[in-house]
Amino acid sequence: MTKTSLLVIAAAGLLAACGNSGDYNKTKSGLAYKIVKKGDGPQVKRGQFLKVSYTQKINDSTLQTSIGGMPAYVKADSIGPVYSPAEVFELLHKGDSVIVVQEVDTILKRNPMLPPFMKKGDKMKLYLKVVDVLENEDAVKANQAEEMKGQEARDLAVVEAYLQKNSIKAEKIGKGTYVVVTEPGTGATADSGKFVSVKYRGKLLTTGKEFESTMEAGKDPISFPLGQHAVIPGWDEGLTKFAKGGKGTLYIPGFLAYGMRPGPGGSQNEALMFDVEMVNISDSAPAPKQNPLIPPAASQPAHK
Repeated sequence: MTKTSLLVIAAAGLLAACGNSGDYNKTKSGLAYKIVKKGDGPQVKRGQFLKVSYTQKINDSTLQTSIGGMPAYVKADSIGPVYSPAEVFELLHKGDSVIVVQEVDTILKRNPMLPPFMKKGDKMKLYLKVVDVLENEDAVKANQAEEMKGQEARDLAVVEAYLQKNSIKAEKIGKGTYVVVTEPGTGATADSGKFVSVKYRGKLLTTGKEFESTMEAGKDPISFPLGQHAVIPGWDEGLTKFAKGGKGTLYIPGFLAYGMRPGPGGSQNEALMFDVEMVNISDSAPAPKQNPLIPPAASQPAHK
């Protein structure tokens, strides 16, 4: 559930300011850009990294944004006239707000294989605010770790506020998956390395909108090895509370769901909830079902 995208972003103030400045400048490749607010920090040097908040739009539709989520980190370097926002990075200062505009028709001349959300005549707009300038990759990793702690705290707060508002008593498992067990099931609970078969109904936590379900009659459960990163982390954590036949609900914060990847609702850091039923637990993978349209292989006659 991801979209190929160029870097883009901006705080709300940047978006409002973009219509109030003068003419656009052009890079050597013809890429249009405009610094709508000048920062008072030093200009980035080649090899350093920009920490940016961003919003990317195609025409007036938002494709991606870091507002409410994690910033992006981009390296300032000399890349030549490639008609990319990266051409502009080395021109920026800490505190700058900039808009970069790409004409899809120009992109098409360079790359005829465009993603389906682009078409002739469209404009790609990238809004950037330079939050900081970092010296090297080690500084980026340290900064990302601090940002991640803050993001995880915000994601957990969303789930905890929902549970409190709806008077739901749930048990916190692992790094932050909340679980309500309505029927524990029988036998031993699922454990890492076991193969589980699960039916589920998935919803967006904040709106309650259902996005996928296998609960209906005739639909098969999904089967996978638990604790092997075959599913989102919140499932690996929460399903350990259920034995065969168990039922309940998982409340999963964004960082234990799809994280910075767009989730089922199309946004980053989406909190999700799943009604689940543990259909089976086994030590080995279930046998694949025979496709009814393909007959079993005929037995071969013995050779004398």
